[in-house]
Amino acid sequence: MATKKVYLRNLLLKRSSWFEDKVLEKARLHGYDRITPAMSRMFGHMSGQPIGISELARRLGVSRQAVHKTANEAAQLGLIEFVPDPNHARIVRLQFSQAGWAMSTQAAKNFDEIEDTLKARLGSRHLNQLKRLLAMAWDEADDPTT
Repeated sequence: MATKKVYLRNLLLKRSSWFEDKVLEKARLHGYDRITPAMSRMFGHMSGQPIGISELARRLGVSRQAVHKTANEAAQLGLIEFVPDPNHARIVRLQFSQAGWAMSTQAAKNFDEIEDTLKARLGSRHLNQLKRLLAMAWDEADDPTT
């Protein structure tokens, strides 16, 4: 019987889902039980910087309408706010509110705890190796030296 080939894509998706589940579990433990998976991904792609809805939609691979819906839900929770782009009058950007920054600070602590869990399971050397591999440039667009 032939063994089934294991693709990197499938491994990355599985581990990404595992990590996202842990993030949401910790968010719930710290009072952020109304955070949805879509919000969590959106916050991750915001990277703490104001960002336009169109750019966020490109990064997430979803429609502008989907981002707008998720952003409205996060704004209703008081975690983000819509602000005008200083360079383009017709562009609206999203940024964390004060409450959003508090959430982000807690999330950073949660990420450290999740990484500590992985370090205990995989070992420090393997975790550091995994992070180094994932941080490497995978193509020219990702390479800061080109």
